[in-house]
Amino acid sequence: MTLIKSISGIRGTIGGNGDGGLTPAEIVKYASAYGTWVKRNQKGKDKKARVVIGRDARISGPFVRDIVVGTLVAHGIDVTDIGMATTPTVEVAIPLEKADGGIIITASHNPKNWNALKLLNSKGEFISEADGKELLAIADKGEFQLVQVGSLGEVKKDDTYTQKHIDMILKLPLVDVKAIKAKKFKIVVDAVNSVGGIVVPQLLQQLGVETIFPIFCEPTGNFSHEAEPLPENLIELSKTVVKKNASLGIAVDPDVDRLALVCEDGEMFGEEYTLVAVSDYILKNKKGSTVSNLSSTQALKVVTQKAGCEYFASAVGEVNVVEAMKKNNAVIGGEGNGGVIYPELHYGRDALVGIALFLSHLALYGKSASLLRSTYPSFYISKKKIELRPDLDIEKVLKGIKEKYKKYPCNTVDGLKIEFDNEWVHLRRSNTEPIVRIIAESAHQTTADNLANKLMQDISEVVKKHAVEMN
Repeated sequence: MTLIKSISGIRGTIGGNGDGGLTPAEIVKYASAYGTWVKRNQKGKDKKARVVIGRDARISGPFVRDIVVGTLVAHGIDVTDIGMATTPTVEVAIPLEKADGGIIITASHNPKNWNALKLLNSKGEFISEADGKELLAIADKGEFQLVQVGSLGEVKKDDTYTQKHIDMILKLPLVDVKAIKAKKFKIVVDAVNSVGGIVVPQLLQQLGVETIFPIFCEPTGNFSHEAEPLPENLIELSKTVVKKNASLGIAVDPDVDRLALVCEDGEMFGEEYTLVAVSDYILKNKKGSTVSNLSSTQALKVVTQKAGCEYFASAVGEVNVVEAMKKNNAVIGGEGNGGVIYPELHYGRDALVGIALFLSHLALYGKSASLLRSTYPSFYISKKKIELRPDLDIEKVLKGIKEKYKKYPCNTVDGLKIEFDNEWVHLRRSNTEPIVRIIAESAHQTTADNLANKLMQDISEVVKKHAVEMN
């Protein structure tokens, strides 16, 4: 049983003995804290607060939703339940509803036995670090005040927001439906048995894609493979693209904020290169800065500078990327995990707008996806992770690693990033899992793997050293 409380939301496992996971009691506690926070911060104090709720297709989704909705109603908050919906759809629904916030019930790429409450503000953006700390403090103190029966919130259901979201995408000037339709694309879609299985084919049809081959698109919540859209989890998608002689393969995670692509030859376009390709297309049409996080490929920096524009790096986490994008007036940004943030639509990772912009780019490019991929500089990333032991002081570990590599440029904005000539390695504590992530990048996969493995060895040595010193 695992429960992770952070500014990214409340995430945990379902089931077990009721100790340490995302139990009904914990859901009530944090939904109450969120409801209290919303009412404290709502602009119009003369009316009831309103919160938008949406969920992915996880098996636990309906019961978690019912608890969340009931708790908010008990706090006198009106709820708009938009049903099964993508994370970005909930984000765009909040300002359209003139709501005071939103909760997305999804554990994103985590396995099916996980679920979470992703918490949004009135702009449809993830709450800030300061707001997150305030909310967690409310939860810890139990500062809840339920309303009298005559002041209970009301619930309305509205299943129109998926189409409204798609309509907003289709109206974007750089989404070229005419060019997409003319290419008569054949596309395979892997939506890992979640809400993307409904929404992605719907978007593709309206973009004018000629043929759609859905696999794992029935939204049962029984994921047919690991939910994270990584190459090792997309083998069937790759095979189907080749078998069907398709133009492209599209994979999304359970809540559709991450986008991975497969070329017509069955090879991965590269999740890191989703943002690179979309940014290239945007910069060809509109000059401006770009932003990605410290763990993302340096290829975006290369493409941005080639376009005569400026690149900025942020700490990992969507809220940090968005903050840097606003600060630097970025025209495009996101994260190297396939998360595209296009501010002309909204400030949130959105696989749907990523699909529309990428297909516009590919259609106007006029050649295959593999040829498009070959136009970008090739860098390779190696990702490792270490399980966090309760007695492991990660700050001391990072301090020891920094001392070891003090001759090299080090960035401590988010964990520790060490830069070499054409390589880098980033060590940081995960916001969503009890692990330390080690991410390395190089122009060669072997070098990236060796660098990541070397840092794992260094961490082990530092941990052993501290253990000896403690004894």
